[in-house]
Amino acid sequence: MLPLLRASPFPKPLLRRPNCRTFSYHPSSSQKKTVGGITTPDSNLRSRRSPRGGGPSSNRVTPQQCRTSPSRMTGRMRNPESDAEGHPFDICRNETVGPVTSKKSLLELNREKRNEIERSQNHPQHAYLRSGMILLKNYISHRDQVKIVEKCRDLGINSGGFYRPGYKDGAKLRLYMMCLGKNWDPESRLYEDYRQIDGAKAPEIPEFFRKLVDRAIRASHDFLRQDYKDVNIEDEVPNMSPDICIVNFYNNSGKLGLHQDRDESKKSLHKGLPVISFSLGDSAEFLYGVERDADNAEKVVLESGDVLMFGGISRLIYHGVSCIHPNTAPKRLIEETKLRPGRLNLTFRQY
Repeated sequence: MLPLLRASPFPKPLLRRPNCRTFSYHPSSSQKKTVGGITTPDSNLRSRRSPRGGGPSSNRVTPQQCRTSPSRMTGRMRNPESDAEGHPFDICRNETVGPVTSKKSLLELNREKRNEIERSQNHPQHAYLRSGMILLKNYISHRDQVKIVEKCRDLGINSGGFYRPGYKDGAKLRLYMMCLGKNWDPESRLYEDYRQIDGAKAPEIPEFFRKLVDRAIRASHDFLRQDYKDVNIEDEVPNMSPDICIVNFYNNSGKLGLHQDRDESKKSLHKGLPVISFSLGDSAEFLYGVERDADNAEKVVLESGDVLMFGGISRLIYHGVSCIHPNTAPKRLIEETKLRPGRLNLTFRQY
């Protein structure tokens, strides 16, 4: 994730997928804890030696650590599929154009709906990935996912909507972006009311989104209170009121190199106010670690409906998206919203 937004925590290796990089797994000697079928490290990651030859790194990622712009690590690409210049990108398909596709039978649609309803009714398998980093699995309901896609689509095709961020040398990021609350510029790494590319003002964050964030934070507190009674909840995931949301859409070739979300205010970073991430559509392989080292990063698959949050001592964790898993989005969501193939990601933070 741009602020926008390294061995595996899984007990078994991930399946290889096309265009997806597989990272080696070096099991830690420290004790692992299994949560809902996901093997996760204890509250702190093991110490690692700095790639610059220094001593073991601290678990707390400090603002003094090397700052790396995502523009240097995203595997820049030219603009092969953007809309015409000046036209916002539409994250949903326009059914009035394009080839005619055969529709599924009512029996097939009903079967898919039943399967997804059964999945959503299963006990959520939340996970404590590390101190300050919580994953709420399958947290966002199907109905709310539909609302999120529809709202992002409505905002995204209007002024201040989705565009492909670029740099002065003409390179482009492998994603489409829309900012709510304030615009974030990837070149200057500053938050501004009006974006540089076209002078558009950032749309406001919908109240519906704010309520979902508040509910997710409370759900993480309930999870910690029930399963991790010894931790200080406010130190792990402090309460926050989001005034910035960066919405990214990754197509099937989308990715984002390891980076830190550190362009918010010093006060927000010092308090460890969390970044709250919503995932919708196709699944993504998410990397995270205390160093900018993709080969040794921890990884977890984020599926549609998952909520990931990192705050406290994990607020400045390095994180990124190594690949998108095509054709993994809930079919019911795609049928109802016409969301294009890819992943829709919303990251909330307080400036």
